[in-house]
Amino acid sequence: MSSSSAKLPGKPAVKTTGLHVGTIRPGVPKVDPIITMDNVSRKFGGLVAVDVEHLEIPRGAITALIGPNGAGKTTLFNLLTGFDKPDTGTWNFAGKSLAGIPAFKVAQMGQVRTFQLTKALSLLTVLQNMKLGAKDQRGEKLMFSIFPFLWKAKEQEIEEKALELLKRFKLDTKKDDFAASLSGGQRKLLEMARALMTDPVLVMLDEPMAGVNPALTQSLLEHVLNLKNEGMTVLFVEHDMHMVRHIADWVVVMAEGRVVAEGPADEVMKNPAVIDAYLGSHQDTDLGTVTGRITLPPNKGKK
Repeated sequence: MSSSSAKLPGKPAVKTTGLHVGTIRPGVPKVDPIITMDNVSRKFGGLVAVDVEHLEIPRGAITALIGPNGAGKTTLFNLLTGFDKPDTGTWNFAGKSLAGIPAFKVAQMGQVRTFQLTKALSLLTVLQNMKLGAKDQRGEKLMFSIFPFLWKAKEQEIEEKALELLKRFKLDTKKDDFAASLSGGQRKLLEMARALMTDPVLVMLDEPMAGVNPALTQSLLEHVLNLKNEGMTVLFVEHDMHMVRHIADWVVVMAEGRVVAEGPADEVMKNPAVIDAYLGSHQDTDLGTVTGRITLPPNKGKK
């Protein structure tokens, strides 16, 4: 893999290149995949929410998962992180199968996520929310909990780490405030900071910019870029194409539960299937034919 410069407003970004092997197409192999999935499907009644034949997520890069509403992006996130179970398929993280592994164990393995609707515990303080995200807390076990000398040192270590992250995310002045008092953007920052308490390898962000005040957008963008600079892999769902173009090294496009395109951002944005999904500019190309769900007779389907 190599890098080339791109521009993010106010700060230079570095795009990682050379992530794939062979011709770019849906399901193209990656040089060093951190996630690999095969024949993963999920149905809700008669609705096919996810139907991914093969997909690999490159390690050490920022990958954007985009697509129109209802494309299956969040459902795929839920499947990968153990919050839902697929009907069929296999998938692994860093070479280890995740089939049947519950969400908390997936997080302990180094794959953590945030949510489109933040999951901060409103009646706990910001600092308490952070400390809950830490791993290997001996005081959580009944046997150790009654002997404070066995876990006090670890508790102090966790608190110091939490305060350091809060300062980095500019939430240190809010450490004693209830999470319920934070703005939507501050809650997004809290979730991202709390995710880092687990020392993750892969960070999955579900619409990190949704509902965020424009004043905090730049801060969030910089934090996402910093995750990669610190050696983490990032996979995020986003509808803001401006953000995707500027920070994503690789883009995966879903429609009707399937992967219809992937590649570098600039190339993907020119793909007719992507333009049709978002803008409807190519009315002579039915998106159903792109996903393989509809086969039209010759000269049919034009509008």
